[in-house]
Amino acid sequence: MAIDLSTTIAGVRFPSCFMNAAGALCVTEEELRGLGLSRAGAIVTKSMTIEPRFGNPEPRYYAFPGGSINSMGLPNLGYAAYAKLIPTLKEFGKPVIASVAGLCEPDFVKIATVVNERRPDLIEVNLSCPNIPGKPQIGYDAEDSERVLDQVRGVITVPMGVKLPPYFDPAHHEKMARVIERVGVEFLSLINSVGNGLVVDPERESVAIKPKGGFGGLGGAMIKPVALANVRAFWKLFQGRIPIIGVGGIVNGTDAFEHLLCGASAVQIGTVLVEEGTRAFERLEQELSAVLSRKGYTSPAACRGKLKEL
Repeated sequence: MAIDLSTTIAGVRFPSCFMNAAGALCVTEEELRGLGLSRAGAIVTKSMTIEPRFGNPEPRYYAFPGGSINSMGLPNLGYAAYAKLIPTLKEFGKPVIASVAGLCEPDFVKIATVVNERRPDLIEVNLSCPNIPGKPQIGYDAEDSERVLDQVRGVITVPMGVKLPPYFDPAHHEKMARVIERVGVEFLSLINSVGNGLVVDPERESVAIKPKGGFGGLGGAMIKPVALANVRAFWKLFQGRIPIIGVGGIVNGTDAFEHLLCGASAVQIGTVLVEEGTRAFERLEQELSAVLSRKGYTSPAACRGKLKEL
């Protein structure tokens, strides 16, 4: 049985349903070109700010059994550099997703305006930047989120999506779903890292990372149940009308299959990409293909949203 791992999001075809999460091996031009040469189904840029940022002091990433913790502080080349790179990245023949961030509301509009002019295939508005000291996550305030999204919606003409933080209460899912519907968001990336975790190194009797006293965003296998819950909640709220990119806890092909069952059209990888490099894409494709074949599905779309409830 032939397995077709391609997928379509907001009218854009992706040759594979696997791609990098914004932040994972996508900061420099070299890293972005590496994604272009890899089996990744898209090239997702680092979430970009107005000015280039070095980010938080190191060590700011730490992997441990079960996942990772990071407080990167949005290191990136600045939006002008990424805007300039977009036409080159499109030459790899796969969709380019520009991830737009900002340290204040006007930043989002300024960045989105310039980036949109360079015609990436999609733009992801990142409302979940948890690792900048003193800056709250916009995605946890529905009114702030709606204001920002309304403003960028006015300048973005390519398909526009939003990357959201994890929500832990159905009331939050429902409130944000109404915002997304009103604004006209065309796809969702769910979820960003689970904020304010703390990992302790018992041998050194210290925290594992330096910024913010050791507090950081959790990723990897341990956050999969939270990611799946958010994918499923928004899939059900929109009854499958808005495509979802599942992010969080994807270590093997079965993890990806679970995201698809919950309603994802594609998945992004972070921790496993940082740990394994771009060869992870080929492994994950093979593993997901094997799961789909065993289950009798021929594509991600065939099993999307088919999760059974007891």
